Amino acid sequence: MDRPTLAAYDKDAAAFAKDWHEQPAPVDLHEIAERFFIKNGMTADIGCGSGREVAWLNANGFPAKGFDASEGLLTEARTRYQQFEFVHAELPDLDGIAANTYDNVLCETVIMHLDSAQIAPSIRRMLEIAKPGGIFYLSWRVTAGDDHRDKHKRLYAAFEAPLVLAELAATTVLLDEEVVSASSGKTIHRVVVRKGDLSR
Repeated sequence: MDRPTLAAYDKDAAAFAKDWHEQPAPVDLHEIAERFFIKNGMTADIGCGSGREVAWLNANGFPAKGFDASEGLLTEARTRYQQFEFVHAELPDLDGIAANTYDNVLCETVIMHLDSAQIAPSIRRMLEIAKPGGIFYLSWRVTAGDDHRDKHKRLYAAFEAPLVLAELAATTVLLDEEVVSASSGKTIHRVVVRKGDLSR
């Protein structure tokens, strides 16, 4: 992870969590999960933040565990949702998560906080932890022009969708669209793919 971004999340974790939980529910994300995710399948939320989506996933038939690089945000998640599991893991390595483990892998608006050189290896690693035949949902906030940092010093990397899609070339693309998020109101690009099934 980008160090200033991680520091910002650790420093102001409570404020970020409050803001996210006060935003409208991400009904568009929920509809995509209901449409594409494997029901009752073990689900990893990579970059789970304060745990909002982990709670929704568990309540809607997708038993989920949350992973995040920010200890501050993990503390918020564990405080809000003590019944669920939240674990420290950082892109691109995701140490401690075995390959071919999860039926569904979710990564919602995280990779734009990575240095551009870390984006491709992070995508490969997240795809690796999905089981053969599993589903991988990936979204990122679209940044036009050059990389920039917001007032909190969070990095927003500018990159094109082909960088992402090149790493997903061996998958089956189920969804590929650029939309305005129902929750944040920001323009995001999202992709849903199915990992190749080694049994075929």
